[in-house]
Amino acid sequence: MATEKIVLPIKGMTCASCVAHVEHGLKETDGVTNAVVNLATERATVQYDPQQATLPDMVWHVKDAGYDVLTDHIELALRDVTDAAQVTAALKATGGVLDAQVNAARTAVSIDIIPGAVTLNELRAAIPPTAAHPVEETENARAQEPVDREAELRKLELRRERTDLLIGIAFTMPLFLLSMTRDLFHSAIMMDPALSAVFFSPYFNWFLFLLALPVQFYVGRAYHAGAWNALKHFTANMDLLISIGTNAAFFYSVLVLIAPWFGYSLGDHVYFETAAVIITLIKVGKYLEARAKGQTSAAIKNLMQLTPKTARVLRDGQERELSVDAVRVGDVLVVRPGERVAVDGIVLDGASSVDESMLTGEALPVDKHVGDKVMGGTVNKTGAFTFEARKVGKETALAQIVRLVEEAQTSKAPVQKVADQISAIFVPIVLGIAALTFIVWLIFGPSPAFTFALTNAIAVLIIACPCALGLATPTAIMVGTGKGAELGILIRSGEALETAHKVNAVILDKTGTLTQGKPAVTDIILAPVKYNAAPVEAGIGMVNRAGRLDENELLRLVASAEKFSEHPLGQAIVARANAQGLYLAPAVDFQALAGHGIRADIDGRIVIVGNDKLMVDEKISTVTLDKVAAKLADAGKTPMFAAVDGQIAGIIAVADTIKPEARESVERLRKMNVDVYMLTGDHQRTAKAIASQLGIEHFFARVLPQDKEQKVRELQADKKIVAMVGDGINDAPALAAADVGIALGTGTDVAMEAADITLLRGDLRGVVTAIELSRATMRTIYGNYFWAFAYNIAGIPIAAGLLYPIWGITLNPIIAGAAMAFSSIFVVTNSLRLRNKKFS
Repeated sequence: MATEKIVLPIKGMTCASCVAHVEHGLKETDGVTNAVVNLATERATVQYDPQQATLPDMVWHVKDAGYDVLTDHIELALRDVTDAAQVTAALKATGGVLDAQVNAARTAVSIDIIPGAVTLNELRAAIPPTAAHPVEETENARAQEPVDREAELRKLELRRERTDLLIGIAFTMPLFLLSMTRDLFHSAIMMDPALSAVFFSPYFNWFLFLLALPVQFYVGRAYHAGAWNALKHFTANMDLLISIGTNAAFFYSVLVLIAPWFGYSLGDHVYFETAAVIITLIKVGKYLEARAKGQTSAAIKNLMQLTPKTARVLRDGQERELSVDAVRVGDVLVVRPGERVAVDGIVLDGASSVDESMLTGEALPVDKHVGDKVMGGTVNKTGAFTFEARKVGKETALAQIVRLVEEAQTSKAPVQKVADQISAIFVPIVLGIAALTFIVWLIFGPSPAFTFALTNAIAVLIIACPCALGLATPTAIMVGTGKGAELGILIRSGEALETAHKVNAVILDKTGTLTQGKPAVTDIILAPVKYNAAPVEAGIGMVNRAGRLDENELLRLVASAEKFSEHPLGQAIVARANAQGLYLAPAVDFQALAGHGIRADIDGRIVIVGNDKLMVDEKISTVTLDKVAAKLADAGKTPMFAAVDGQIAGIIAVADTIKPEARESVERLRKMNVDVYMLTGDHQRTAKAIASQLGIEHFFARVLPQDKEQKVRELQADKKIVAMVGDGINDAPALAAADVGIALGTGTDVAMEAADITLLRGDLRGVVTAIELSRATMRTIYGNYFWAFAYNIAGIPIAAGLLYPIWGITLNPIIAGAAMAFSSIFVVTNSLRLRNKKFS
């Protein structure tokens, strides 16, 4: 079953319980195989079978659970509309589209979409050319892709929250001041006839009622609606706690006002200010929390802003400025000094230096010439050039980076399971404690027992905060993965970020990881053996008077055999031969012997090149060169034996340059109590020499490509948490098998796809930084959990009146509301501290 994935922006979630309810609702949709909801990002990542599940069904289930999905509206201009029904059908079948309707005049189509799920290019491409043609938007083109609309809609939602908050403050402030003035200065007011006439007027409490009314039912409407939806579905959430607590205070006060109408008296003390202040304080907390949560995704916003809104495109021989979403693969674009590159492509003409630091973290500008790749979002520094667009829209490197970071931020780390399990029972437990508090104090409380029991029960309901529990992990994961992106470290998931902090063993593949991956020939040593000279063309190769191949002829034969080899050592030999201008003959019957060497027929001679094990297998004696090979290996060089027609002909030694930061990275890993292992296919002596240069104590030599995964599993069997670092295609199985696979961005796409973490710069210090970042993130998460648990464990008993029998201390519901409002702010701001942490 082929499944697809879509991300839905969710509205109306306030706590961890809401997350569980949305997940449950989505999973009830036919065809949905999995749903993961993130409270911090307010997004649901849904895996579904497109043959069964439809987007409108998913949205319906979210709404049925009592929440909503952010949607956007797009208008596309059309021409030559011949079949409106076909246009709407094709668009509705496009992923991310909720609905589509062609207008009566047949000049445009209105499309309802999920922001970020579909691009304008994809919408235009979905329209069948036989049914209509979308009008190319140029001057009036939308400057933003739909993905930016989610941020706009969130900002609009935040502005509405701010308006509600200001209304709440406008009514709550006078309500609170009047109520507190009467309560605190009761005796003084009684002595002043004028003040007494106002504050003790039978209409004064009704005036407080009128002030509280809009706060309770307009400013607090979202909490009451959320509570009602929870009750309808037999669930419980934070909204229910707030609604029950504030309504209890409000309606008890209403009863105090109307009781005399029926001949009863409940006293004259009302709690309108309690209900209003609680709602307003929670609104303040939620508003500040929303603003703080916006900062946790700053890294994503910064990345998205790298793409320019317009691009200079050559079409029909003219330079036209188009919206970047109108750029197509194959278009030729013009980039001038100081401008950003719009999409990914290949330089066709001109030369320049390009600042790629925003994507790779590389500080120095990179020179670009004809044939070089350029990436969208990078900045052209000096010259001007034209390039051909190769990847646009969601396919650009920048878009892929944004996608990876977003997926990591919306994923769940295993540590979050604790919060999910507790949040499932948290609210029902709090409701039970509040009910028990009310009953106990109603029976044993001081006079008036009812109001004492009521205020304590309200305090319990209000102080309980499942929000902090729900935000503890996702906010830290968001900031951690965002910080990683800023440092050129792409972390694929919250699980990878969490696991990395446990790593106590790192396996480093030698070639391309510890070394530059650009080996060069250092020595050509001939064997003291005579050969029968085979006929060769004049000027191509020579046999000396003693009948022995000379260095050039040995190099030519070996390079001819290695010409089709993909191994870096073989390519180094070919590069040396080409540099010397040697003629490379065609290879016949070429065979690559994985991990050992190669065999080929060159000019009628059988050439075998490889390690000593291959020579043993081929029954070729290397005794005359063994001591030389040992000395080369001790110097950190890789000796490659060459045999011609069944006899040893010589050794070609190849060495790779160790990366300048390699030894420093190894030392830092060891200081972090991480064991470092080197993995190489080299001879034992060569491996030992290189490991010694790098300060590595443990190494695996003579490891065949297919055996790399086995070495990972051996360490895992020894109870090690293993990170594998590599860059090649043959590293992919080991990267996938490791607890944390780390790929270098300078390596192959296959390796990066198999890895949990990608280092864009290919700098080994990124391995150290990734582990440091993981450890810092986990410390933040544990700190958040400590606060969330400690706050609730300490706050709820105090609110219930546990200290009253001992010290006569109770907790005013207003203080409880303030504490609850700012508990989640503490968690978010604690996570935000990661943004300012310096990583070396």
